[in-house]
Amino acid sequence: MILAGDIGGTKSNLALMEKKGDRLRVVFLHRYPSHEYTRFEDIIEDFLARGRDFLSASAPGRIQGAGFGVAGPVLGRGVRITNLAWGIDADVLERQLGTRHIVLLNDLEATGYSLACLAREDLCTLNEGLLAPQGAQALIAAGTGLGEAILRWTGNRYVVAPSEGGHTDFAPRTEQEIELLRYLKTMYRFVSFELIVSGRGFLTLHQFLNKSVRHPSFDEPGADPAPEITRLGLEGSCPVCGETLDLFVTLYGAEAGNLALKALARGGVFVAGGIAPKILPKMQNGKFLSAFCEKEKFQELLSHIPIHIVLNEEAPLLGAAAEAAALELVAANAGAR
Repeated sequence: MILAGDIGGTKSNLALMEKKGDRLRVVFLHRYPSHEYTRFEDIIEDFLARGRDFLSASAPGRIQGAGFGVAGPVLGRGVRITNLAWGIDADVLERQLGTRHIVLLNDLEATGYSLACLAREDLCTLNEGLLAPQGAQALIAAGTGLGEAILRWTGNRYVVAPSEGGHTDFAPRTEQEIELLRYLKTMYRFVSFELIVSGRGFLTLHQFLNKSVRHPSFDEPGADPAPEITRLGLEGSCPVCGETLDLFVTLYGAEAGNLALKALARGGVFVAGGIAPKILPKMQNGKFLSAFCEKEKFQELLSHIPIHIVLNEEAPLLGAAAEAAALELVAANAGAR
């Protein structure tokens, strides 16, 4: 049995997973609001209690390995979550879980390793393109933050190189985007793509477009306006919300195109994270793809790059579990010899 985790600033998803042939199957899953906990060990303790019956009913009866995709840079055997006050320590987890097979991954690494596990129905294709087999791939994911990664073929599989590319400088391309940068500079010393192409970006863009239009969630303490802006924009009941979504997907496409050029991602670009599936009609209206391709000298090359949206919300769990299972298998084979 493999314990997998998708640990973010907003929520932490944990799952018990078992391998059936080449596929991983979720046996038990539970979600935790990350900010309500002060230690990751407390989340693990609660999850083990909730999943005790599933674990004891499994063939091994214990956790053989554990993998965690975490929203933050992994340094050695630990990781500090970017938008939380606590982190994760692999040595502590070894003792708590009773296994030496612990894998800590950046959340985009975990999603990247899931790509080989996804079924056709887990993807929505924005651009068929011309696939270059074993060509480099790029992964971009907007959610609580903006994650980016590059995948390189090593001869038998893709290996994920994580990055903090979401924190690179916002590069405006149009007069409107130049005005957006000026607007943001009145509030922030540094303006990154993550400030805009992430969950918090919806309210920022809405206020930039028209501060006089307000909705109930804007004034509710602790409320997240993004779902309301998304709903009203998709319904067409608020023109400013619709403009907000259009500008959001345009900027998302522009940065995805930047990443595709840096990686020369002829093996495809994958758009993951929680936002894209929720605004799928807007992602498909052509603005994302147009901004993706609008680059000096390379519009034709970019138009040939396949682009897919990852629809499976459990992708980070699948990737983390796959890496943990691979580590446990290597150790088991080494022991057999």
